[in-house]
Order: sequence, then structure tokens, then C-alpha cells
Amino acid sequence: MRFVSPLLKRVVYPTLSKIGYLHRYAERGSLSVVTYHGVLPAGYKVTDLQLDGSWVTPDVFRRQLRLLRTHYNVVTPAEVRHWSKGEGSLPPRAVLLTCDDGLANAVTEMLPILQEEGFSCLFFVTSRSLAEEPSMLWYEELYLTLLDVPEGAFEGTFCGVPVKTRLHSLQQRTSFWYAMVETLSGCDAQARLGFARAVRAEFHFPEDWSEQQFERGASRFRLLTLPEIRRLLAAGMEIGSHTISHPKLSQLTAESSWREIAESRGELEKALGVPVWSVAYPFGGTDAVSTREMQLAERAGYDCAFINFGGGFRKGTPWFGIPRAHISLDTTLPEFEAHLSGLHEGLRRRFGVTEQIPPA
Repeated sequence: MRFVSPLLKRVVYPTLSKIGYLHRYAERGSLSVVTYHGVLPAGYKVTDLQLDGSWVTPDVFRRQLRLLRTHYNVVTPAEVRHWSKGEGSLPPRAVLLTCDDGLANAVTEMLPILQEEGFSCLFFVTSRSLAEEPSMLWYEELYLTLLDVPEGAFEGTFCGVPVKTRLHSLQQRTSFWYAMVETLSGCDAQARLGFARAVRAEFHFPEDWSEQQFERGASRFRLLTLPEIRRLLAAGMEIGSHTISHPKLSQLTAESSWREIAESRGELEKALGVPVWSVAYPFGGTDAVSTREMQLAERAGYDCAFINFGGGFRKGTPWFGIPRAHISLDTTLPEFEAHLSGLHEGLRRRFGVTEQIPPA
């Protein structure tokens, strides 16, 4: 599969899309869910795919939505909720739009395009957005911090987590970052959220470092605020939970995983005054979600929950492990439709390929 992927991307998928095979293939299932992680702000330059590889440009986002209008039926989150409870049916080739992480671009970049095209989206946010001070996703903050640590020995104990390595090339820093995401996902929230800050203090970063990142990335790095989430609701969008602090839930104890899943729902409902009926597991890959998390989500009172792989139209959707098609920066329009239809997932399964989902 690895060797034929360029052929699929550049020849097979465009041909199948052009002759209409892909949207006919989609009739095999009842619902396909698309997941985005953001639309890049105007003027933002992509220099690092580790940071921005899961995002899309405004132009590509519009073209994908217009393809959906032509061949599919984009349904509202409310319709999917009722369907999951056995209270209604969905039209043929139904598609649900979702967006993870709850970053500010949801309001500044995505919302205007969604309104222009007449679609609604289910936005998954962490309850950290309810805090008064602006903040970032902890693993993006960690990545940006590691990029700015001077080259050389990197040793010490930060928030109770010991580290000993040398930082040099971008590749080595990225590898170390991946390892620390795994390590910190198993720590308590205080260590996970405070680690990067402790590193910056140790290396005497400027006090306004975070503000510099917000200025550099505008709506790219900052989490949504409570008023911005309310603005999404007022525009007809819906809000789901993305836990409290976005850890890899499978790395936590059962008690900590329950707290992330259940308490985030309560906090969001109290602040927003609306039902929070769905949850998207952070990271959402096979290494981040287990049967335990699915059972906890059901026990917490959600109607359904979403993973971040296995997307496309299919039958027998598990309500607490609804698969999604993960859209990225290099996803072409025919490839988008191949993921959406379920053909890509079918080929992946046939060839026994495990897709790697980057931190997002």
C-alpha cells in the first residue's frame, strides 16, 4: 500500500472521482463523518508540517464543502444526535462536519466559510477554554518551547518529570517531542500543563513568550474563549467535549480518564447552558482510545463519541467509536472524496495498513 499510494492519489482517485464512482460507492453506508483541526489564518505561512499538517487552507475548505453540496447531504449535528438515539433517519450519503481542538480559528476562519456555504459543524472543545487567561494546547506549547530551547544538553526535572537528552536538529527535537507527548499523557494534568512553562523558566525565556506565539500565529495557536464558543452556538453550530486538557486517555488511570471525560461535560454544560451530548477522544488514534474509554463515555451520559480513524461510509456504526475521515493539508479533492466514501479505508484494510495519526 505504501508504494501504490502516490498512484492512488494522483491517478486512481482522480479518475474514480471524475466518473462518479466514489459518490456511488458511498451509498454502501449510512453516515460519513469528516474531521478538521482548523483552517489556516489568512497570511499565515506554513513552515512546519509537524505543527500545521492537520490543517487546511480556506480555499481548499470551500472546495471540499462545495463538493459535498454537489454529491452528498451534509446533515446537522442535531440530526445525527436524534439518529443515534433512534429518533429519526438520515438521508442517503449523509455527511457530518466536525472540528477538533477548539482553537480560535474556528470563529475567525471556519465560521465565516461555513455560514457562506450554509453548513453547520460540531466543534469539540476542551473545558480549558473556560479559563479566563488565553492558553494553548499543551502539546503544541511543548513543541514550540522545544524549538526555542538552546542547542545542547537538556537535563533536569520539570513538574516532577525527569529528562536527560541533547537537543540539536529539528528531527531530533521532533522525535523527543513525540516521546514527551507519550510520557506526559500519563502524568496528572498539572504536570502536563505546566511542563513547558517550567522548561521556559529554566532557560530564562522572555516573560511574554506566549504572547509572541499568539502574535505570530494569531488565531492559529490560541484556544477559544468562552465568549467565542457562545458565538459559535449563536451561529447555529454545536459544541461537544474534547475532555478537560487533551491527554491520551488510554495512558491515564481509569480514574483520571473518567475525570477528563465526565467532568469536562459538566463544566461545559454549566458554562454554556446547552446539552453537551458528544465527545471526541483526544488524538483519537488506536493508541489513544481503548474499549475502556468508550465505556466511560457511555457511562458519563454522552449519546455518542468519535474516534479519528476508520472513516468513510459504513454499516454498523458503534455509537461510542464513530469513525471519522481525518483531513490534512495535503489532502487533494479526489483523495478527500475517497476518504469520505470509505474506499480509502476499504483499501487500507485490504492491504493491512495502519495509518499513523499525528498529534492533533
